[in-house]
Amino acid sequence: MPRLLAAFLTCVASAVLATGAAFGIVAALNVTPEQQNVPLVTFPDPPANGTSSTPSPSTG
Repeated sequence: MPRLLAAFLTCVASAVLATGAAFGIVAALNVTPEQQNVPLVTFPDPPANGTSSTPSPSTG
């Protein structure tokens, strides 16, 4: 009977420890400031209406 009681208490203690660790991790993640969403690489915007800045050769 003492072994069964020890096994039961070990299971309860491990469940309480795991639950506490999970809540602690979530609390720690909520405390840290959120990272800024700044892109590392930026590309220039394409010209409007598909027009290019260089004149096209005329046919004629």
